[in-house]
Amino acid sequence: MVASIATSAFFPASSGKIAANSSIETPKTVNFSPNTTTPSQSTRAKSGIKAVSKVDGYAATAEPDVVAPPPTSSPAPRTFYNQLPDLSFWLAAITTLILAAEKHFTLPDWRQKRPDMLADAFGFGRIVQDGLVFKQNFLIRSYEIGADRTASIETLMNHLQESALNHARSAGLLGDGFGCTPEMSKKNLIWVVSKMQVLVDHYPTWGDIIEVDTWIGSHGKNGMRRDWHIRDYNSGQTILRATSLWVLMNKLTRRLAKIPDEVRDQISPYFVERMAIVDEDNRKLPKLEELSANNAEKHLRKGLTPRWGDLDVNQHVNNVKYIGWILESAPMAILEKHELAGMTLEYRRECGRDSVVQSLTTVYSDCADSARQDSVSIHCEHLLSLESGANIVKGRTAWRPKQAQNQGIAGTISSAHS
Repeated sequence: MVASIATSAFFPASSGKIAANSSIETPKTVNFSPNTTTPSQSTRAKSGIKAVSKVDGYAATAEPDVVAPPPTSSPAPRTFYNQLPDLSFWLAAITTLILAAEKHFTLPDWRQKRPDMLADAFGFGRIVQDGLVFKQNFLIRSYEIGADRTASIETLMNHLQESALNHARSAGLLGDGFGCTPEMSKKNLIWVVSKMQVLVDHYPTWGDIIEVDTWIGSHGKNGMRRDWHIRDYNSGQTILRATSLWVLMNKLTRRLAKIPDEVRDQISPYFVERMAIVDEDNRKLPKLEELSANNAEKHLRKGLTPRWGDLDVNQHVNNVKYIGWILESAPMAILEKHELAGMTLEYRRECGRDSVVQSLTTVYSDCADSARQDSVSIHCEHLLSLESGANIVKGRTAWRPKQAQNQGIAGTISSAHS
């Protein structure tokens, strides 16, 4: 539209009536050659010997040796436009620019609505607070949400692990191993988690940006503590808090080891003496015999085996996979009507590629009336063990009723599945 107006302003079209009524005499061309037949006319005459034209539905063949007269056509009227030089190239370029400008200023742009949509969502984060805290943002993807349209607990735990590794990378503490300092790599040492406590205030949804803060601190003589605090990027509201304890293991002997002085000297400048969760859950988790002796509701799932994708670079099952195995034995009624509000896990031993695992869940309800259990809190105790008998993980989980909209979604999915 803008281009057509701009063009008509510089090159006005001539009226059809004026072109029809006005006769402009063109100058005659004087031919000084003695031959009255031009070469172009002779060539056209010879090439038209076998030419066939169709006139009124009948085919007529041109006679040979007949010179076809040049076609008579009325000369074009002389206007301001055809007296100008050929500016078609520049005119097309100007038109393209005008159309592009019109499209740019008239079409809506979603980036102006959410300028922070991809802010640091794919970066490695940055170190803040005098080099002691690492901050990284994550975008919740569509494949990271579950049936109730919120991010799963495994998704959030993976973000915790990713931010921890990027923290070590940004601080220059990442050696040849996975999450190992240079001195740890020399001594074949790796970090393994021994305890994890997580409190979830609410779960983010698809498209949300979460902001993860993580830092490390000392724990006794042979341990290290790592804490996380996850907030909503836009509102600043707390989403999750977590604290964990880590110990060293020899990668070759698979035995726990003390922290060498060389390793402690590398990591101690980054220690922060504050915790994301002040009140730690130090209650003793029950043994298998204690779980089997009580009369609470029990659920057992056997025959769980790790896949190749469940192993990390240290050749043992990733600790996030254990959470999925624990939830395998949780009753479907709890998963549909409740959401995980908190958990405490104690890791006893590692699990390898050829292990066969069983998951036991014992359910305790705060209400004895089964008809009201959908609206009350529930806590469970879990035991993940090898089928040969050795314990892998012991845990305790707390569950709260889902919000009304989540309950409706879960019920719809459950009825469709049945």
